[in-house]
Order: sequence, then C-alpha cells, then structure tokens
Amino acid sequence: MPRRRLVLVGNGMAGVRCLEEILTHAPEAFDITVIGSEPHPNYNRILLSAVLAGDADLADIVLNDWDWYRRHHIQVYSGQTAVGLDPAHRVVTTNHGLQLAYDELIIATGSQPVMLPVPGIEKAGVVGFRDIQDCETMIAAAGQYRRAVVIGGGLLGLEAARGLLHLNMSVTVVHLFATLMERQLDATASAMLQAALEGQGMRFLLERATAELTGDERVTGVRFTDGAVEPADLVVVAAGIRPNLALARAGGLCTGRGILVDDHLQTSAPHVYAIGECAEHRGATYGLVAPLFEQAAVLARRLSGDDTAAYTGSAVHTKLKVSGVQVFSAGEWAEEPGTQAIRLHDELAGTYKKVLVRGGKLAGAVLFGDTGDSTRLLQMMREGTDVSDRACLRFLSGGAEPAARETPVAALADGDTVCGCMGVTRGQIVRAIRENGLTSVAQVAACTGATRSCGGCKPVVAQLLAQELGGATGAAAGGEPICPCTPLSREQVVEAIRTQRLTHSLEVMAVLNWNTPEGCSRCRPALNYYLNMIWPQEHADEPESRLVNERLLANIQANGTFSVVPRMYGGVTTPDQLRRIADVAEAYHVPMIKVTGGQRIDLLGVAKEDLPAVWADLGMPSGSAYGKAVRTVKTCVGKQFCRYGTQDSIALGIAMEKRFENLDTPAKIKMAVSACPRNCAETGIKDFGVIGVEGGWEIHLGGNGGIHVRQTELLTRVGTAAEVLDICGAFLQYYREEARYGERTSVWIERVGLDSVRRVVLDPEHRAGLLGRMEQALAARPRDPWQKALRQQGGRSVYADLTPVQMGGND
Repeated sequence: MPRRRLVLVGNGMAGVRCLEEILTHAPEAFDITVIGSEPHPNYNRILLSAVLAGDADLADIVLNDWDWYRRHHIQVYSGQTAVGLDPAHRVVTTNHGLQLAYDELIIATGSQPVMLPVPGIEKAGVVGFRDIQDCETMIAAAGQYRRAVVIGGGLLGLEAARGLLHLNMSVTVVHLFATLMERQLDATASAMLQAALEGQGMRFLLERATAELTGDERVTGVRFTDGAVEPADLVVVAAGIRPNLALARAGGLCTGRGILVDDHLQTSAPHVYAIGECAEHRGATYGLVAPLFEQAAVLARRLSGDDTAAYTGSAVHTKLKVSGVQVFSAGEWAEEPGTQAIRLHDELAGTYKKVLVRGGKLAGAVLFGDTGDSTRLLQMMREGTDVSDRACLRFLSGGAEPAARETPVAALADGDTVCGCMGVTRGQIVRAIRENGLTSVAQVAACTGATRSCGGCKPVVAQLLAQELGGATGAAAGGEPICPCTPLSREQVVEAIRTQRLTHSLEVMAVLNWNTPEGCSRCRPALNYYLNMIWPQEHADEPESRLVNERLLANIQANGTFSVVPRMYGGVTTPDQLRRIADVAEAYHVPMIKVTGGQRIDLLGVAKEDLPAVWADLGMPSGSAYGKAVRTVKTCVGKQFCRYGTQDSIALGIAMEKRFENLDTPAKIKMAVSACPRNCAETGIKDFGVIGVEGGWEIHLGGNGGIHVRQTELLTRVGTAAEVLDICGAFLQYYREEARYGERTSVWIERVGLDSVRRVVLDPEHRAGLLGRMEQALAARPRDPWQKALRQQGGRSVYADLTPVQMGGND
C-alpha cells in the first residue's frame, strides 16, 4: 500500500508530539513533511524561562534534534511560514513560494502573544515572550540595561519575571487585575504567591492599566491610565496569547476564537485537522501542554486507522515553580453556587490547600507551598471519584493513610497518571525501570517521555525511581532517607534542588519540610556538597556546614590534637619544602613526623591554636588529607629511573593531582599512576588507577584498600596522557553527580555496575557534557582554600609574596 502524504504546519510541541505518536502506531503509513517558521528543531517552549534564567541553553530544551527527523525520513522546511491553503486541491504554499501537496494536513500553528494596542508598542526594547528569539533579545538587553517591566501577572509573565530576576535585572510586574494568576488561584493563594515572590525581589503594581510606552526610538517607561510612569529599559508583554489563525482563514476554514474542530480534531475542511493552541474544541482553547498532548494522541490514533478515537476535552491544571515557590491549580478555583470547599491554611508553614466539590465529585483544587497531593487530586478529578463522605480526602491533612503521606507514590496505582503532559502512568514508569535497568530521572525521561515537558512530575518520578531501586538493590541504591531529619532520599533531594532551583542548605530544608529546622551533622555536609555540585558558579560554600576537619584543614586525632599534611604533587618534593617542614616541626614541637601511605609527610600532634601559624609558616598547599575530595595521586618513579617502566608516571600523576586538587567529591578519592603492570604505586586498589603499558595506558576504576578491600576493574585502554586526563575528568564528574554523599567509588560502582559507567564515560557525547560541567566546577573551586581558612581562623598569611612554584604549582 503506498504511503500517504502527511504535511504538518508548525514544528512546535503539539504537532511533533502527534508525529511521535503516529510513528509509534503506524510507522510506515506516511511520507511526512514539516513546515516550521523558526530555524530550530522541535523544542520545549515551556522551558524558555529556564533559558532566560541561564539554567539551560537551547541544546538542553530541544525535544527532537535534527538527527531525529533524519532517522524518521521526515522532510523539514525550517524558517518558512505556510501562508496559503487550498483545501479543494489539497495544497499548502509557503512564503518562499514552495507548494506542497498533501493527503492529510495537520495545522499546529500555535499562538502569538497579544501585543497591547497602545502607543509606543513598536519601540525597541519591547518584546513578547514566546520563542527563542524573544529570549535572546531579553538576554542581550539584560547585558546592557538594568530596569525591566513585565506587563502581565499570569503564569507566563511570572516565568518571564523570574528569568529576568536571575539575569540581575530590577523587575516590576504590572497587572491589570487585583490578584496574580487570577484565572488559576483564589485570593488567598494569590496573596501568598505575591508575598513569596516579593521576597525573591520582584515588585508588583496591581490594578494598573497601560496607556502608553514612553521614549523615542527605545522604550524608557510605561505610562498608566492614572498618569503615573514606571521607568523601564526593557518591557516584556505577557498579557495573553491569541491563536494563530492566518493560514486557516487563508484556506476558508471556519474559525471562532480558534480553528473550529470536532471530536476527531477535524476542521470544516475534509482531511484538514488542527491541534494545539490554534484549535478551538467545544468552545474551549487550551494554552497548557497537557491538553495539547492529549489532542495529539487522539489525532495520531485517528490518522493511524482507529475510527473510535475521539477527543472530549481536558481537565486543565497548572504547576508553577519560582525559586522554591510551589503552586498547583486544577479545574475550578472560585467558589460558586453548588460547590462546597475544604480549606487547610497553615500560615506558619506557609501552606494552603483548597479543594472544591460539586455533586460529590472533585471540581477543582488549589495548592500552595505543598503540592505533594497534586497527582492524587488530579487523578481523582479525571476518574470522577466519589468524595461525598470526604473520607478519601483526609490525606490532605495527614489524617489518614500515613504511609501515603510519607511516600506519596505509595498511593498511586499502576494506571494512575504521573506525567499528565505525556500521559505516562505509574505502571509504565515502573516497568521501564525494571525492564531497562534505569537508574536516573533522565533515563526515565528518554525511555518513557515522562518529565520531558513541563517537568512538574520530576519529584514523583524521582520517588518512583528511588522506591524501585531501593526495593531491587537495598539501601545502597539510594531509596532510604539521607538522614533522620527527612524521609527524602538522595535522589529526591537532588532532583528538588535542580528543579526548584534551591541554592542554600536552609532553603532546601525549609522548602522540603525538614523535620529538624537546621538539620544535623549528616545532612548539612551532604546538602552543602549537593548544592556545590549542582550550582558550582552560584552556590556560596557554607563553612558552617562542613565537618571540623575540613574547616581547620587538618585531621583531629584521638588526643584532640591535629594532623597536618601539606600537598606534595605525585609524591615529589624539593629540598626547600623539606627544610620548611623541618623548621615548622621544630618551631611548634611536633611530636611525630611520619611518611604517609600517599607519599607525603604528616605532622602529627599539632595543637588547634597553632594550626593557622603552622600553615602560614609551611607556605604549602593543604593535601586535603581530611576531606571528601581528591586527596593524592601516588606514583612510581617511572621510566625516567626504573628499568621496567614504560611510561612517565610521575609527570602524569602530577598533572592529574594539579588538575583536580580541591575538587569536592562525595567521598575521598585516591588515585595512582604506575609506569608498568608491576603496580608499584598500588594502582589496583585506588578509586582511579592508571597503568602504563606498551603504547599507552590502562585505566582502572573502583578500587579500595580499606576495611572492604576491592580490586579495580578495567575501564579501557588509551594511547595518550591527554586522554587519561579527559576520562579521569568525565569519570569524576559522573561520580560527583550520581553518587550519594559519603559513598566511595567502590560501593557506587558495585551498585550501578561498571557497564553503566563505561557507557556514559566512554561515549563521546556524554563525555563532552561531563567535561563541560567539570570545567565549571573547577573554575568555581577555591584556588587557595588554606588561605581562606587562615583568614576565617584569624591567622596570618605569608602566601601573598610567594610565586606559584613556591606555592607548590597551584595551577
């Protein structure tokens, strides 16, 4: 049977999601052509605010790259706009004069921002917030100007304001109505949201109508109808969206607010369909992604031959996260005749919950501050659960089902929807984890599609993942709480830090409802590490959260004195360093000087009050013998001196140690380089071991010489020292991102398996990403932590006059 010609107008989320579904149901049915106005592949428009805030770049939000189109033999005409439609002859024409014949046509042209009909709207510095070009314009403006005004206090406007705030602009949000997000929140939730955002630095002017944008060629301010003027260097208009109907009207299709479609998503013309923000179904148009994807799924089944597929409308829900502020709204929110409300408002905790019941069924819900019940409430709305006796709603206050309160996913059945955008159920996620050995949220997203859109379901997916891994492989898999202060696992905490953009330990504890407001000695160092790892450029290290050894740059001993270990790169020292060590030992009456197993010299028995002066007089970097960091790289003498040596182990060992010194890691890291398989540097029991062989190097991972001795496993063989450094950097970054705080590489590799590490670290694309993030971490690490510690301790410092060589080559 010959393939039919399918043309999609619009390369956005709804249209391409429909293609994904068609390729699943009927991969051989169509020759597919896509017309897209933007010069980009299909990307996640919801995450434009993350691009604006600098949390992501274009590559991070691309849903289907150009290679995806090639793999599925889809012809794409990007940078072209469909301007003509002839339904009688089934032809679409672009602004470049291209004419495309079709058997079936999908119109998914989306919407465009409503630009206010006021004088000055055409000035430079006035922009909507709809696409990547808008983001680029706003980012460029933030580099030159300071004052931004966002017109519109709805979901889109607040996301734009968040991004501009993170670009260090002064942001004022102007809103026509008395409350923010007036279409999704009641007055109580709106007031709480406003207060929270004001605490983040936003300023609000409510009940203000814009009369004019002032300035000559570029905007300088916003004049209101009452005559007041708000200065502005950049004005972002987020006052609503309007369906893009130009093509539909050119083809004579019936339109209202949007392109009119029936329950099969068909327009008034045969073989022409419309989905997404441009479509109007039963009097409703949708601007949120979940309904658009539901339409895409129905149309895909219809075009694939399922005559029973029909779309009857969607239950609308919204999630908003702005710097830790969590809001959820679904269905009705205003109390009307015929509805009954249940309200739970805890002003001290900053949480608010309201559900509306109509005719014994849930009609809507508003949650602020604690959105953990959102998945269950949405499922009950979709299924029409009878809540007449209210008993099934007691979980809102914790009055019933305590297990579900501790672990919300425990209450989900296999058929319950976790990702509303992509329509992925709990059962699908669990099966994917079990059948494919998935160990991260990113892998679940790639396999099932969950979290790929708005990302609101990431915490639930993380909980499912932790639950499954914990059940399959025990506590080491990360399913247990990180400490008694919280029921949350490492995976859940890390996911919340990323998705909610938490940047301080106390903020994490407050947002995630820690049982102990200031944490404990287990969770505070862990949170400080996770924050440093996730936000290396932004998080300010919290010395008060570090263990005493790390604060003092020394190991406390049994008698209360301290052990001081200066760094000797690769175990190599100089007469000058030896003299200084001897002088310090004499001056401070150090009771014991010992050569360590890491080829360094340990000064044992130093009094706490002498530590600042000892470090100052040594004039040498700390060897991090106390820290969860890269401690030492042990080397043999190598081919320069040993008749068996095949490679220069000393040079490589020094290069590795200098590159990764002072890098925080989940647990201590010990490395070694041996010049031949005789392994004089004890390479076989190190976290990262390198062995010189003829023509190159072998790289081994996951060794441990401690209580539980573990021999390394061979990762790969490479030809050059540069490759060793790259693989070492990628491995360390992968370990930093995936391991639990305090988990040695030996335990981590046994948990996740060497093959999974090998697939990531040796894959060129993954390795490049890891190395990019490693560079950010290395750039943000303290270059002279011993000096900083001296200043914090009130000690003197002699480092200012020392050259880099005298400082041990701190490069």
